[in-house]
Amino acid sequence: MSLTPTDSPLSASPPSPPPSRRAAASGRPQNPSDSSAPAVHSGVATFAHLTPKLEEYLTPSELKKVKEAYRFADEMHLGQMRKSGEPYISHPLAVAEICAEWKLDAQAMMAAFLHDVMEDQGVKKEELIERFGAPVASLVDGLSKLDKIEFQSQVEAQAENFRKMLLAMARDVRVILVKLADRLHNMRTMGSMPPDKKRRISRETMEVYVPIAHRLGLNNIYRELQELSFSHLYPLRHRTLHKAVKAARGNRREVVTKIMESVTSTLIAAGIPAQVDGREKTLYGIYRKMRNKHLTFSQVLDVYGFRVVVDSFANCYVALGTLHSLFKPMPGKFKDYIAIPKLNGYQSLHTTLIGPYGTPVEFQIRTREMHRVAESGVAAHWLYKDDEGSLTDLQQRTHAWLQSLLDIQKQTGDSAEFLEHVKVDLFPDSVYVFTPKSKIIALPRGATALDFAYSIHTDIGDQTTSAIVNHEPAPLRAELHNGDIVEIITSPTSRPSPNWLGYVRTGKARSAIRHRLRTANRIESQTVGRRLLGNALQTLGIDADLPGAIVDRLLNESSAKTMDDLYAEIGIGTRMAPLVARHIMGMLDAGVSVPQLDPEGHMLPNKPDPVVITGSEGASAQLSSCCMPIPGDRLTGYLRADQTLIVHTQECETAKRLHEKEPDRWIELVWGHDLNRRFDCRITILIHNHRGTLARIAAEIGEADANIVSVGMDDDGGASMKYLRFTIQVEDRVHLARTMRGIRKIDSVARILRERG
Repeated sequence: MSLTPTDSPLSASPPSPPPSRRAAASGRPQNPSDSSAPAVHSGVATFAHLTPKLEEYLTPSELKKVKEAYRFADEMHLGQMRKSGEPYISHPLAVAEICAEWKLDAQAMMAAFLHDVMEDQGVKKEELIERFGAPVASLVDGLSKLDKIEFQSQVEAQAENFRKMLLAMARDVRVILVKLADRLHNMRTMGSMPPDKKRRISRETMEVYVPIAHRLGLNNIYRELQELSFSHLYPLRHRTLHKAVKAARGNRREVVTKIMESVTSTLIAAGIPAQVDGREKTLYGIYRKMRNKHLTFSQVLDVYGFRVVVDSFANCYVALGTLHSLFKPMPGKFKDYIAIPKLNGYQSLHTTLIGPYGTPVEFQIRTREMHRVAESGVAAHWLYKDDEGSLTDLQQRTHAWLQSLLDIQKQTGDSAEFLEHVKVDLFPDSVYVFTPKSKIIALPRGATALDFAYSIHTDIGDQTTSAIVNHEPAPLRAELHNGDIVEIITSPTSRPSPNWLGYVRTGKARSAIRHRLRTANRIESQTVGRRLLGNALQTLGIDADLPGAIVDRLLNESSAKTMDDLYAEIGIGTRMAPLVARHIMGMLDAGVSVPQLDPEGHMLPNKPDPVVITGSEGASAQLSSCCMPIPGDRLTGYLRADQTLIVHTQECETAKRLHEKEPDRWIELVWGHDLNRRFDCRITILIHNHRGTLARIAAEIGEADANIVSVGMDDDGGASMKYLRFTIQVEDRVHLARTMRGIRKIDSVARILRERG
């Protein structure tokens, strides 16, 4: 495994052609050495290196078109250099070489050469259509950023760029294949960039491109992008692990050899033709396992991995039985991804056995075809067709996911919201559940029965009233687990509730609920919203008949185009009437406002009543994750520019810092009554590291009728002490105090406190 960027063999070439019309007209300063610089990259020799690969699957006429695209790109990028000092054309050549490994068609290969000419050289889409045809121009357009549009922030610009790329990908998956090749070469050649830019690009790669590669089953790209991102994000940790793995290889050789010999001879004796290879963990895989499971380097490296590739489907299971007769299997460590493939089409049998010297040995058993899909995913079967019926199962699953991107886009307000929904669906962890007719549905881990309903069809989700999980009634917020059988009960009169947004997990469900809330029963929502805002204004002593200047300013500062739109947003719960009323009061106070009088002519007080919080306001109000308020805490609220209310405790340090910067955005809040729900909060427990302590604490939390959401452990307390960090759900401060009191009585507990950010 080498993470050192290597120079592309496509970078050597003979003398350059004459300067192009565009290079001369571009106004770029000509380097005195330009006459010789293009000699590194021009003409036949660079493309000649790629020609044998392309000739394997392209016709002569297609090859001629690809060569024409290369010549055009070479002409457009003439005189342009990469930060490394190489001629820029070396980058499109390297991207094309990666695409040729996947045997992408002629149009995709042309787009690989041309992918930067619109963004960097100002070539118009119309010119590309005229020279290379509309399909190629659409691919290049989907790969180009939106640099000419002014955005309010870098985040908004980036979100819109991703939205454009993902929608182009939904229409034509070749867009993302070329983009991944582009990103891979950029990651390989980031050596000359400043550290902060390396980290930014690597973080973006890890958050967006790595999950997309995984989702499409491009495991080779997925692993390499992970490794490269890790090396740039945490260079010291990467170097340290690299040295440690290199040093440990010698000690492992004897064990690996013994296992390989045993497995190979046993499979031969059983008459199973097989190829057995050792699998070495990636550095990022080692790092992630150490961090997430709190393991030492030696503990992670003590697990050996092997891949067994057999000649037929049936022999996968025969080989499994043979290996189980050779080494004892570990209970609960067997997964059949052949019967139930992963979302990205991956198929293998996974089993963990106790090998020589008592070491765990992980085996993956698959056929050659499964191995090809495991390494190259959707690109393994690459054959671009418009006829959906001719696609493989993997391509149909990919097509269905890409189609869901278009559904989300139709129902989403802005680019940031769209990207948020898509990122949720890109998480690789999945659960597999069954319909009553035994159809398998894959959902992200943590998905609920309501997510299942929306995965079947948007109309099913909108009309859901209840769920039955494993033949037992279950709430819509019930989290699903592998193997659950789920049945959805619907009613034509049922409609989505704003509360549903609090527990759905998938992007499709979230966008569908928001869309339905925005559009369903609009007249009713407007009527309810008008009444709620009128009541809130009356409480503040403000006439509901607002001046035109105030209305105009209010609409300019919100996403609503008319007051009816604003009333509808209040009516469906995406805005809170008291907050809008306070905002109006602030605008009136800032201008020349008429004092409000009661019926007897006395001036009404300007101090408004606190806004009541119930914890179920949906999108209009959010409990802050830094201090996690629970009933009984003193509250304060920060009103963001989009009128979303962020609820903090008054003791929260984050809230105090924000209050110093923007004191005008804070309002008084109080808890409502009869909340009838539980709230998350964090507690930290310092324990003496005795056996059974964690189990006793968990039992005590259950005894107090609190729910455990998550638990973590770290070694900050030293060798004999550990910190346990719990996120638990309680009803209020009294319930929390009772729970903590019970935990404090345990002998091994030295200290317990509630985290407040």
